Amino acid sequence: MPSDDRRLQPRRKPRQVRAELTRDRILTAAAHVFAEHGYAAGTTNRIAERARISIGSLYQYFPNKDAILAELLVRHIDRGRWAGADQLELSAGSLGATVRAVVRDAIDNHRDDPQLLRIMIEEAPLSQELLDTIDRHGKTRVAQVRDLLARHPDVHVRDLDTAAELIVFTVELNTHKLMADPRSIPVETFERELVDMVTRYLRGDQ
Repeated sequence: MPSDDRRLQPRRKPRQVRAELTRDRILTAAAHVFAEHGYAAGTTNRIAERARISIGSLYQYFPNKDAILAELLVRHIDRGRWAGADQLELSAGSLGATVRAVVRDAIDNHRDDPQLLRIMIEEAPLSQELLDTIDRHGKTRVAQVRDLLARHPDVHVRDLDTAAELIVFTVELNTHKLMADPRSIPVETFERELVDMVTRYLRGDQ
């Protein structure tokens, strides 16, 4: 169930450039503080100090650090749109190359800060805005992957819609898990094995 949305709603929606810049400074500072100190020790006082604003100014924008973390996760998900999907040339590439593009895009969207990613996955409260963002992103991603599958001659699956859902879920879930703790498996090994697994499934290999 989503947490109480009132606790997670930003207090002030920026309407001027200066206010938007201040809000961005708070979010940038919070990302650094959470990554360096962890979520428990990443207090609003530390965030305000890092952003070089007063604690009172921070509270004009966010009621607590839960609301800040929820906003960081919303932004992280929104930035994960696959901008290059429409430009992918299928006629010249193998199915494996197409799958690799899907997997690599997911990996690249999560390379920035493993510690912050782990905190967002483990600590971020579920607001309605976050759930709506996850749903919107998922539908967009599934539609992009389905379009790729429909256009590639080497894809042999019974149900394109289900295949697209399975691939997006598998790639996103495993990428999140790996990139939150990249020491567990070398990224190159993860990419190779995941690409091979998905490619065999799409080709209908027995």
